[in-house]
Amino acid sequence: MARLTRHPVAHPPVAPEREATSHLAMRAYAAFVLFSGLAYSWWYNLLGAIGAAILIALVVAGSLAIWIPRVARRGFAWQRLPWAALGYVALAGASTAWSDWPGATVATWVVLVAFTLQGVIIADMLSWREIVRALEAALRWIIGGSIAIEVWVAVVLHHPIMPNFFPVDGDPDPHWYWVRGNLFDSWLVGERIQGIVGNSNLLGMLAVIAIIVFAARLRLAVIERLPAERIVARSLWLLAAVWILLRAGSATSIVAGALAVAVLCAALLMRRESSPSGRTRIYVLCTLVAAGGAAIAVFGYNRIVALLGRDGGLTGRSEIWDQVIDRARDRPAFGHGFSSPWVPWDPAFDGWIIDHGITVFEAHNMWLDVFLQLGAAGILVIAIVYGSAVWRAWFHAVDRPRGVGVETLPFSPLSLVPLLILWALLAQGIAESNPIMLWGWMLVVLFTSKLRQRRTP
Repeated sequence: MARLTRHPVAHPPVAPEREATSHLAMRAYAAFVLFSGLAYSWWYNLLGAIGAAILIALVVAGSLAIWIPRVARRGFAWQRLPWAALGYVALAGASTAWSDWPGATVATWVVLVAFTLQGVIIADMLSWREIVRALEAALRWIIGGSIAIEVWVAVVLHHPIMPNFFPVDGDPDPHWYWVRGNLFDSWLVGERIQGIVGNSNLLGMLAVIAIIVFAARLRLAVIERLPAERIVARSLWLLAAVWILLRAGSATSIVAGALAVAVLCAALLMRRESSPSGRTRIYVLCTLVAAGGAAIAVFGYNRIVALLGRDGGLTGRSEIWDQVIDRARDRPAFGHGFSSPWVPWDPAFDGWIIDHGITVFEAHNMWLDVFLQLGAAGILVIAIVYGSAVWRAWFHAVDRPRGVGVETLPFSPLSLVPLLILWALLAQGIAESNPIMLWGWMLVVLFTSKLRQRRTP
C-alpha cells in the first residue's frame, strides 16, 4: 500500500506593493486603536456609555479579524506571552466567584480582556519603531484635538460643555464639565484645561507620555539627519505637549515627569559605561540618590505638596484612601472582587464615596485599588507584572543592541520609551489607578509583550 505523505500547502507570494500597503494600513489602524485607548473618555463623553462600549467591541473585533489570519498563516510564539499580566487577568476573572459586586466584575473584566488583547496584538503586529510611531500619531491627535476643542469652546461657543452635550440649568459644579473653555485665561498658569479627555489629571499624564515619545522621535530625526522641516515639526509638537502639561496643572503628572527625567539620566549614564565595575558604581550612585530622594519626599512632604499647589491630603485623596482601606480590611487575602474602574451605577459603589457631587470610580491609588478588589494576592501579582516589565525595559534601554553575530549597533532613543513610560505610570499610580486599568494597562501589556520578544528598535 502506498504511503501517504502530507505536504505543506504552498501560499502564493504577496506582491511587495500589496504588502507595503497592507502594512501601512495596519500602522494607521494601530494608531487609531492606541488613540481610542488613551483617549477612551473622549469616546465616552462624545458617544455615551453604550456608544463607547459598542465602539470598543467593534475595535476589538477588527483587531482580531486582522490578527487571527496572521497567526494562522505565520504562527505565534505563545511562550512569549506576558504571562504575569495574563495571570492578573485570570485572577480578576476568577474573583467573580467571591465578588461582592459580580455584575460590575463581569462588565469591567470584559473591558480588561479587551485592552489586554489590544496590547498583545499590537506588540505582535508591529516592530518597536512602528509602535513608537503609532504612539506618536495617537498622541498628536490627543494633543492637537485638545487644543482644537478648547479653542472651539472658548472662541465659538463661549460657554462650557457637559459630557454628551447634556443640557443643564444653572451653574453646576465645574468638575462636571467636559470642557470648560478657559484655554486663554492664562498662557502658562491659570484655570486648568481638560482637553478632549475631559479630565485635567488624565490630560496631564497623556502630555507626559507625549513628551517622552515626541522627544525620542525628535532625537531620532536629528540622528538620522532628516530634513529640517520634519525636525521643526517634531519640535513644535514637543513644545505643544509641554504647554498642555503646564496648562493641565496636574501635580501628579509633574511628579511623574520628574521621575521619568531622573530615570532617563540614570539610563544615559549607564549607556556610557560598558565595564562591570563602572556599571556597579553607577548602580550604587543611583541607589544613594534614590534613597536621598525618598528621604526628602518623606520628611519634606508638606513643603513639596505646597510647592505643587496642593494640600497635605492631596486634594481629598487621603479621605478616599481611608475609606478604601477600611473596606479592604474585611477581605485582606483575595479582596471584594474585581472592578476597574468602579461601576458608579452599581449599588455597591453608587454613593459610597462622593467627590464634588460625583460618585468616585477609583481609589486614586493603584495599590489600594488592587488591595480592595483582589487583596494581597492581587498586590503580589501586580508587583510581579510591573517589576518584570521595568526589569526588562531597563536592560532593553541600557544594553547595547546587537546585530548579526556579535556586531554591536548604536543605541536608539526609541529603546528608552518603554522604560520612561513605565516609571511615569508607577509614579502616577501613587495618586491615580490608571496604571492598572484601561489605557495604562494596555501600555503595560504592550510593552511587556514586546520586551519578551527581545528585538531591538
